[in-house]
Amino acid sequence: MAPVDARRELTFLLAEPERRLLRAIAMRLPAWVTSDLLTLLGVVGALGAGVAYALSGLSPAWLWAASALLLVNWFGDSLDGTLARVRRAERPRYGYYLDHVVDAFATAAIGAGIGLSPYVHLAVALAGVVAYLVLSINIYLESQVFGVFRLSYGRVGPTEARMVLVVANALLALAGPGSAVVLIADGVAGALTIGMLGMVARRIQRNLAELARLDPCPAGGLGRDPHPDAHLVERHDVPAVGAHKRAYDRPRGDPDPRAA
Repeated sequence: MAPVDARRELTFLLAEPERRLLRAIAMRLPAWVTSDLLTLLGVVGALGAGVAYALSGLSPAWLWAASALLLVNWFGDSLDGTLARVRRAERPRYGYYLDHVVDAFATAAIGAGIGLSPYVHLAVALAGVVAYLVLSINIYLESQVFGVFRLSYGRVGPTEARMVLVVANALLALAGPGSAVVLIADGVAGALTIGMLGMVARRIQRNLAELARLDPCPAGGLGRDPHPDAHLVERHDVPAVGAHKRAYDRPRGDPDPRAA
């Protein structure tokens, strides 16, 4: 769910078919299914997927369970906002805050579970979690400074990320744990982490260039204060509340006592 004043832009590969599918499902859900219930279902799916990954050391069959629970996570996490919009029951601030707190928890749960599996070392998995959270934080900041909520990086969004995990689960389950498999899995996870950090670095560079254009340096140059006596005067971008109150309480036409 996007911030209150931000325009949503979904550019990832499956955005349009997913939107149509989610809307069709939401219109057929019974009245007792609420957005909060779907959010909770998404949390349960993420936590369950993390546990299944951790248990895959006992049997590779748990990877199939992890894939099923990732589907549960997608269903709850993707459908809660759609259901609210279909029923015209949006709570933008509440939904924005809750959705992204839950996303951070889900990312940490799934990443920790992958790190506790026999396929990927914990340090590599946690590095991936950090990279994904940095990507997410950058998206949230962009939505505030640009007024556009882009829940993706290019053609890759959360749905595609889950699909990559499901495909990887199938390959790992069929291959079984082994030194070569672990080496490959670690290498792929490390490459994805580096790729995510590279994407966010490029986007931050582009954002800073755009923001520098929108907010140019004030006249006078960098590092030089054009008002050397400014420390003698209280300076704020927005006048203090008390000053506003005094101005509005004073009858129109009365002189400002401070001018005396």
